[in-house]
Amino acid sequence: METKPSEISSTKMFGGYNKRYKHFSPTLGCSMTFHIYFPPSPSPSHKFPVLYWLSGLTCTDENFIAKSGAQRVASTEGIVLIAPDTSPRGLNVEGEADSWDFGVGAGFYLNATQEKWKNWRMYDYVVKELPKLLTENFPQLDTSKASIFGHSMGGHGALTIYLKNLDKYKSVSAFSPVANPINCPWGQKAFTNYLGSNKADWEGYDATSLVSKFHDVSATILIDQGDEDKFLHDQLLPDKFEEACRSANVPLLLRLQPGYDHSYFFIATFIDDHIRHHAQALKV
Repeated sequence: METKPSEISSTKMFGGYNKRYKHFSPTLGCSMTFHIYFPPSPSPSHKFPVLYWLSGLTCTDENFIAKSGAQRVASTEGIVLIAPDTSPRGLNVEGEADSWDFGVGAGFYLNATQEKWKNWRMYDYVVKELPKLLTENFPQLDTSKASIFGHSMGGHGALTIYLKNLDKYKSVSAFSPVANPINCPWGQKAFTNYLGSNKADWEGYDATSLVSKFHDVSATILIDQGDEDKFLHDQLLPDKFEEACRSANVPLLLRLQPGYDHSYFFIATFIDDHIRHHAQALKV
């Protein structure tokens, strides 16, 4: 089982390259794919900061790379983009593909504690395994200079991972994040199945709960949310997160964008702002 990543595709874009890799993940117990966008390098010894993108429900490592247009500004800012997948795949756990909002394509960036879903350890994969893999195999990356962002379920992942690892990431941003999953149907379904019925365990993966505990945030948290997003009021709940940030005195810029929905058309519209937001934090 090859833990070392092997390149499976490479496409030139904005002077750099989208490259897709496959490797065996000991954390998840299966083969995984991920994408890296390498900007053009100014010199052979140059080291790039990294920006991790966490995707939403049903996505793979491909959606963001194909649809967001993030590479244009990543190329000019000299930032490497890393896009992992959203769950383990190919394990054939009973029921893993029964619904679009749980199981395959729906890892919720947590470490499952329930025996049946024990391979669903996307938190450890993103926070521990992937950075180590990148450091060992890609000398042009400086993984000590890292930031993180994401969309929907991935926005939830980015916010929670950032808040619990303020020493590892310079900044965070999100598009339409699931900001208070313990109080929404997606989160309650996922957390019940992955983590069990003890709601105290759920709070460790809820950005609105975490912000009161981990509030030594240096860079402003940036969130963009479309006001025509059909999931806004029952699933995403950014107002709850905004309230919690205010109480904890955490700097948050929450922008409600009129007329926009939950799609990649929305993400592509504002992606440049997000890349620049992280570039500022990564280059200090």
